[in-house]
Amino acid sequence: MRTLICGSLAFDSIMVFQDHFKHHILPDKIHMLNVSFLVPEMRREFGGCAGNIAYNLKLLGGEPLIMATVGDDFVAYGERLDSHGISRDYIRHVAGTYTAQAFITTDLADNQITAFHPGAMNYSHQNDVRAVPNVKLGIVSPDGRDGMLRHVRGFHEAGVPCVFDPGQGMPLFTSDELLECVHKSSYVILNDYEAELLQSRTGETLATLAHHVEALIVTRGGEGSVIYTAGKQIDIPAARPAAILDP
Repeated sequence: MRTLICGSLAFDSIMVFQDHFKHHILPDKIHMLNVSFLVPEMRREFGGCAGNIAYNLKLLGGEPLIMATVGDDFVAYGERLDSHGISRDYIRHVAGTYTAQAFITTDLADNQITAFHPGAMNYSHQNDVRAVPNVKLGIVSPDGRDGMLRHVRGFHEAGVPCVFDPGQGMPLFTSDELLECVHKSSYVILNDYEAELLQSRTGETLATLAHHVEALIVTRGGEGSVIYTAGKQIDIPAARPAAILDP
């Protein structure tokens, strides 16, 4: 299925601090925090919501098309997409910017400190989903705020079924904008925290929100997931992993 995936492409720099943050942060000095953590090793991964979705959809035999905005440092990521046979036709280069990137430091207790630079992602509204022919399904995942709104509206105007996957972008929207995105989408996907946040922001229950879409899906980690569709609630158990690895 020809699927247009709108969202971020990002570099993830992942580091592990071989101690505990709490040993280096003084509680009575938190108002004047100035710390530095030595991280002997670092690895850089190819990430971003659109990139991750496209990679996995390709593994499942799908036909993913990425619509995203990237910066001057995108060369290595582009080569990575080429090596997996993922099209770059609708990835826009924004000169003078960096590709979005996250810098993630984890301590030995799995606490994390993350800094995120959106870079070219903030220009995602320059893309127009209506310019892409023969799209069978659209996905709107975390991206620049204006871009996410434009893409949901564009899919709706083009009559293309759309998956609204707001993720960490949800706090960027007003209640009315969230309701508009739900009403103009065919599917909504949330984790359990995002589901609570959506209900709080809109004042509507999941069951009520589900009446506006073909299906509303809530993932619950180790507890599996729930699908709200056609007035029913379908519980899906979690798959058992062969191994759990620290990313």
